[in-house]
Amino acid sequence: MTVFLPSWRELPRPALLGLFLFFCAGFADGALVPFFPLWASGEANIPIGAIGLLFACYAGGELVAAPLIGGIADPIGRRPVLILSSFGVGCGFITLFFVHGIVPTAIVLLLTGMCESVLHPTILTAIADVTEPSAHPRWFGMARVSSSAGQILGPACGALLAPVSLSSVFLAGGGMLLLGGIVMLVAFAETGGSPRSKNDMDETEEEEGLPALLPAFRDGRLAKLLVWVVLFEIYGNWIEAVIPLYAQDAGTLTPSGVGTLFAYAAALTVGLQMLVSRLAEARSALWLTIGAGISTIAAFALLAASPAMISLVAAVSMCAVAQMLVGPLVPSAVNALAPASRRASYMAASSVAVDLKDSLGPSIGTALYALAPRLPWFAGIPLVAIASLGLGAAIGRARNPVDTVEDDAMPRSAVENYR
Repeated sequence: MTVFLPSWRELPRPALLGLFLFFCAGFADGALVPFFPLWASGEANIPIGAIGLLFACYAGGELVAAPLIGGIADPIGRRPVLILSSFGVGCGFITLFFVHGIVPTAIVLLLTGMCESVLHPTILTAIADVTEPSAHPRWFGMARVSSSAGQILGPACGALLAPVSLSSVFLAGGGMLLLGGIVMLVAFAETGGSPRSKNDMDETEEEEGLPALLPAFRDGRLAKLLVWVVLFEIYGNWIEAVIPLYAQDAGTLTPSGVGTLFAYAAALTVGLQMLVSRLAEARSALWLTIGAGISTIAAFALLAASPAMISLVAAVSMCAVAQMLVGPLVPSAVNALAPASRRASYMAASSVAVDLKDSLGPSIGTALYALAPRLPWFAGIPLVAIASLGLGAAIGRARNPVDTVEDDAMPRSAVENYR
């Protein structure tokens, strides 16, 4: 970490605040994801088959909102979007403490997801606004570290609160995001106010509606990249979505133990992400995604063999390593494709891939688990192998667009830095 500390001290204040908000969001997600299936099947008496559908409502809110408001930080600025989305998601989490039943829970998750749709892409956009293009992969790696640090404390806090009430975990997650919103209100300065070129302004005036806010509909390179991102993330998400049920049904872990397991995985990311990023700088995108695929396949194989504690710990460790390899690559590739005036819109489009993962991953994973406890692991092995190869090729093309891009989306010098 001493290699990165000088750069950390030099990081502009808006980016530092963005990393703090990533920490708050990571805390909330870490508190929600491991305990929501246990709360739903236990205190809320929701059938296991419907739990994935409720997760889908949360991600579905993001999918509905992202095409409409995902790029709103481009015209109105980053600051109001970060403040309002932080408060919106925080209030949604807190509301979960008071609701019961499938329909009210689904409505709350849908509205919370709509607020969530602009949070992460706008944070990444603000970081990209104030840092050099050649340094974006490193800062996006730091964003993962910040989020993972929150995901250590989130499950750890949930593990303490779960014996009292599983629903009280939602209060802790929502309170942390409200804190993040207050900090943004008091300390965050606008980063999106740089003047645009005449060509950018003419393009903005000509493009209205859905295509302007969701550039995946008009940028075939971005669309191809996001297809592979969705596939890879959906299969990898089965570990996070299914392990709580798998471990509890096998009698391996209690709810508190599940929280501790995911806190450990986040701690692993905090400790190793920057080191992995440093070692991977000279590697090609295909090399990194193949490594991530092999790591995920090994995790599936271990879980298929046994739900024992050693298999669970090894599986989440390998899954964490896979995300360390791939995580910073995707926003870097998306940013390489984005014109300066559309940076938030492109980041919002990429967030749709994550939303689909959060929606389809738990839905498909829990549905397969309901058929047979080991089915997600056996089915995932060949699917991950294919997705990792496709993702590596797509990221490689996106990060090297010199031969196919003739607009001002990315200067040649910046593209060379990404290589």
